Amino acid sequence: MRRLLLTCACLAALPLAGLAQEGGESGGMKAWEWANFIVLAAGLGYVIGKNAGPAFEARSRKIRQEMVEAREMKEEADARAAAVERRLANLEAEIAALRAEARQEEQAEVSRYGQQTTAEIAKIQAHAGQEIAAAGKAARMELKRHAARLALDLAEAKLRARMTPEAEDSLLGGFVRNLDEVSRPRT
Repeated sequence: MRRLLLTCACLAALPLAGLAQEGGESGGMKAWEWANFIVLAAGLGYVIGKNAGPAFEARSRKIRQEMVEAREMKEEADARAAAVERRLANLEAEIAALRAEARQEEQAEVSRYGQQTTAEIAKIQAHAGQEIAAAGKAARMELKRHAARLALDLAEAKLRARMTPEAEDSLLGGFVRNLDEVSRPRT
C-alpha cells in the first residue's frame, strides 16, 4: 500500500518539476501549491487507506451480519406465519372435530343417564314390590287373626246358646273323672 502511494506521488511530481522550470517564479509558486496538494492528498490517502480499509471491512461485516440476522428473522417470521396459516386452515376441521366429540359425549351422557334412570326405576319397582308383598302378608295375617277371633266368638256364642245346666254338669263330671284317672298311680 505504501509503495503504491509513493509511486503515485512520484509520478504526480514529475510533471510539476517540469512546470517549475518553465514557468519561472509564478510557475514555481504554482508548483509548490501542486506539491502541497500532492503531499496533502498523499497524507490523506495514507490515513484514509490505513483507517478506511478496516472501517469499511468492519462496516461490511456488520452489514453482512445484520443481513444474516434479518434473513433469520424473516425465516422465523415466515415459519410462524406458515404455522398460523396451518392452524387457521385446520381450525375449521378442529372445530368440526370438537363439535363431533361434544355430540358423542352428549350421546354417551344421555345413554348413561338413561341406564342409571332405568336401574333406579328397577330398584324402586323392586322395593315397591317388596313393600306391597310385605303389606299383603301383614294384611293376610291380620285377616286370619280377625277371622280366628270371629270364629272363636261365634263358637263361644254357639256353645253358650247350647249350654244348659245339665250339659254343664255332664261336662264338669267328665272333666273330674279324667283328672281322677290321670292322678291315680298306674300299677
